Amino acid sequence: MEQYILALDQGTTSSRAVITNKKGEIISIAHKEFTQYFPKPGWVEHDPVEIWSTQAGIAAEAVAKKGLSGKNIAAIGITNQRETIVVWDRKTGKPIYNAIVWQDKRTAEYCDQLKMKGKESFIRKKTGLVIDAYFSASKLKWILDNIEGAKDRAQKGELAFGTIDSWIVWNLTHGQLHITDVSNASRTMLFNINTLQWDNELLELFDIPKSMLPEVKQSSEIYGYTHPNLFAHKIPIAGIAGDQQAALFGQMCTQPGMVKNTYGTGCFMLMNIGEKPVISQNNLLTTIAWKINNKTYYALEGSVFIAGAVVQWLRDSLKIISRSGDIEKLAASVKSTEGVYFVPAFAGLSAPYWNQQAKGTIWGLTRGSTDAHIARAALESIAYQTMDILKLMEADSKINIQELRVDGGATVNNLLMQFQADVLNTVTVRPKVIETTVSGAAYLAGLAVGYWKNLQEIQQIWKSDIHFIPSTKRDEIEKGISGWAKAINALQYWSQLPN
Repeated sequence: MEQYILALDQGTTSSRAVITNKKGEIISIAHKEFTQYFPKPGWVEHDPVEIWSTQAGIAAEAVAKKGLSGKNIAAIGITNQRETIVVWDRKTGKPIYNAIVWQDKRTAEYCDQLKMKGKESFIRKKTGLVIDAYFSASKLKWILDNIEGAKDRAQKGELAFGTIDSWIVWNLTHGQLHITDVSNASRTMLFNINTLQWDNELLELFDIPKSMLPEVKQSSEIYGYTHPNLFAHKIPIAGIAGDQQAALFGQMCTQPGMVKNTYGTGCFMLMNIGEKPVISQNNLLTTIAWKINNKTYYALEGSVFIAGAVVQWLRDSLKIISRSGDIEKLAASVKSTEGVYFVPAFAGLSAPYWNQQAKGTIWGLTRGSTDAHIARAALESIAYQTMDILKLMEADSKINIQELRVDGGATVNNLLMQFQADVLNTVTVRPKVIETTVSGAAYLAGLAVGYWKNLQEIQQIWKSDIHFIPSTKRDEIEKGISGWAKAINALQYWSQLPN
């Protein structure tokens, strides 16, 4: 009987299930969106029961679509939206509150208080993270402090906490397993990335009972088996990784110095830095990439807040394109921006500037400027922001990056990918399969059960589609990079002026 790997990709707006064969090819896919809740400005929530029901439903759909059964599935791998949390009753399995999503900012004021108390360095040394409402710890504290009886029940051991991977595994096994993997644990701000343990001092700081926390496992091992009610067959659950770490693994960035960039609404760039954590001197994050065969690999991570979102803005607000895909043709209709620079700081500037007061700005407009120049400047801004992050990674890691592996929706834009290679002066590689997140989850699970013998076998599967080679004509490119720095400096100055 032919065997496949089932990857469950529980994302921020939808749940997906993907079935992969031994060649790494996707043979079946199903997905379903679920409800987003915004109870107050800055609050973002999901219904954990809906997350589970959509994930279970589309898993069954992906299997049935191809006339398969549970017996055809060699293992299940899980990848998930990171930092989002669920707290549930251990006996009933019912959540005591909605999932608080990674985007949620309700604890921003509390995080500012921690900074004012001088906790930044203490937390960074242990976790590799900056103090921010983005991470899980302050969200969990909020539930314990604000839901009636929660703290008391937690102290009695009646409640379980988990990121979304933990919630999915709990339900897949009907409450038999309460686990997470190191990559997800490293995003909670409660896990010491040096000792690979939940940290008692951090738990004390946030006033969180240790009994709530899941057991931390490797990213690739057989954790247990699905309840037979689900697929009429017990299937090994054998791989877990947060979505960006799964994409790093799916891109086969398995050696130190290898980098991937995922182009979505924003950009997430991760660099494999090997088996020792490096604490960034440039406000990048240090995170655990994965743990396999008792070896832990770390990554540096940098985010660009606005990438694909700038194209959506041109489409929805300026209405100079009707579809996102139209931007390449419009931008290619001019040879350059002719001195126009677009800094899309709609949500402030991220690393290395960290300026929350900055606003989106277009510089260098003349009477000759057209929608095409603005479109090209918008695309170039994505590449310039990526360049800023990559330079920081080189400085922190002391590794010169030879190649950038790319994935995500915007990578279909050849003009952007070529410009990216040019400004980085680094080969930019787009793989044949750009579904790298689900590939990573599948590979981790498949390795654990021997579906693939070793990493070398998987590396044979990964294939590039196009190598974008940087231009050797550097004068105009360097002039453009200099102009981008000037635009950033002008925005920094402007944002600091009194109203």
